[in-house]
Amino acid sequence: MFRKLKLKTRMILALGLVGALQTLLIGGFAGHYLSDSLHDQIGQRALMVAKTVAAMPAVISGVRSRDQALLNRLSRRVAATNEALFIVIGDHNAIRLAHPDPARLGHSMGDDDGDYGRRALVDGEGYVALARGSLGFSMRGKAPIVDPANGDIVGIVSVGYALDQVLATIQRYQWVLYGVMGLMLVASVIAAVIIASRFKRAIFGLEPEEIARLFEEREATLQSVREGIIAIDRHGHITTFNRTAIDTLGLDPELPLTGQPINRVLPENNLMSVLASGEPDFDEEVWFRGQQMVVNRLPVRQGDDIIGVVSSFRRRDELDQISQQLTRIRQYADTLRSQTHEYSNKLHTIAGLIQIDARDEALALIGSEVSDHQALIQLLLEAVPDPVIAGCLLGKYNRAREMGLRLEIDPDSQMADVPDALPRDQLVSVLGNLIDNALEATRQHHGAGGTVSLSMTDLGHDLIFEVDDQGPGIPDDQQQRIFERGVSSKPSEGHGIGLYLVRQFVNRWGGTITVENRQSGGSRFTLYLPKQPSTQSPTPETPP
Repeated sequence: MFRKLKLKTRMILALGLVGALQTLLIGGFAGHYLSDSLHDQIGQRALMVAKTVAAMPAVISGVRSRDQALLNRLSRRVAATNEALFIVIGDHNAIRLAHPDPARLGHSMGDDDGDYGRRALVDGEGYVALARGSLGFSMRGKAPIVDPANGDIVGIVSVGYALDQVLATIQRYQWVLYGVMGLMLVASVIAAVIIASRFKRAIFGLEPEEIARLFEEREATLQSVREGIIAIDRHGHITTFNRTAIDTLGLDPELPLTGQPINRVLPENNLMSVLASGEPDFDEEVWFRGQQMVVNRLPVRQGDDIIGVVSSFRRRDELDQISQQLTRIRQYADTLRSQTHEYSNKLHTIAGLIQIDARDEALALIGSEVSDHQALIQLLLEAVPDPVIAGCLLGKYNRAREMGLRLEIDPDSQMADVPDALPRDQLVSVLGNLIDNALEATRQHHGAGGTVSLSMTDLGHDLIFEVDDQGPGIPDDQQQRIFERGVSSKPSEGHGIGLYLVRQFVNRWGGTITVENRQSGGSRFTLYLPKQPSTQSPTPETPP
């Protein structure tokens, strides 16, 4: 039943009950202590008055002379002065010489409480006792009367305070105590409401079950994402990480990372600089332990304060693979579209020739088409045994024809010794980018009828591809910048990625790519890819 209540209600009840219990315990202890203290204080007061009366010379001489009138006058006056219930004076045999009730004079003090005052009369000791007498329950202080001349005990003084007086005093203090306890209880409830309200705001009004579910969802999400994630607090200690981060950074999976200083786990990190500056880093490319990564670092703010930094990172090759796969899909789509468009036109032309009874021209067109494709296919089968590369070149050939251009492949080309470790999808993406750029540059500058030439060789230790176009050429000061991200000779937006990805792949494989202007016009891109990839990183390693 308690769990069904809202967190705020539960906290108010729990804190209120704790406050009430503490108040009752403290109040009960204080009341008990107060009662004992008052009893002790009144008893000590009675004893002090008894000792004072016993030391009065008039009392000592009155007891020796058994002057009851004097002793009764003195006892009544002192009792009234000290607000005592009674003051009884007896001789050395505990026979009353002074008493508020004259009928009890001359009788033994033992008929009141059974205590003859032995400790005072025999041992000469003053003491406190609680007893019922003729005047009711009272707190009594008893003291011996000592003759200073010879030191003999000549009598006894008993001073009593009624328990009703004691209880009235205790009750008076208890009402104050009860009032304080009530205020404490109210203050506890108010404090519980304030604490519960602030706590509820601090957790965004969520219930414990919702927090638990969100935590489980967060953990599942954190572990399911394919990007590595590491977060630190304002002191530079790791607070969050996922399995991908451990795998990507090559950390020990058994190492307890939570709470560890980031500088100890990753000594050369940049998270602390972001923590100090508060400036985020987006899409920064770094090298770490032989692999290129794309890193984002974002400061975590609470109001105006920076309370931590979150870093997400992923291997560059994974992003490149996605980009290249998209490029490859686009190339396939372009190839299919160009082939469909081209063959549709030719089929319409052949159908028209047949309808006008120009059968010889139709057969010649069919023969020309078959001859051209058969020659290209025969060349690709002999020079490029790899079906992925051959398919890419066939598609680019059809694409060029659709654009009104020609893609000429050097008949002396040879590309049979392609290493198995070289990713085919990345290779055709690179080659496709170079041919597409050449076709576009040729069409814009030369127009229909232009030619793009491709030459390939696998002799020696490198695979060499040369792509010549009939475009406007590339200025000398731009020949290196065109490989930068976002730099393009095309005026429209959305370009400047293809050659950047080409350079990234070439660098990772340890190859080179050059560009030069041809004397006859246009430019030439030459791609060198070693058959054995390089293992050196081109830039210093920097962890996330």
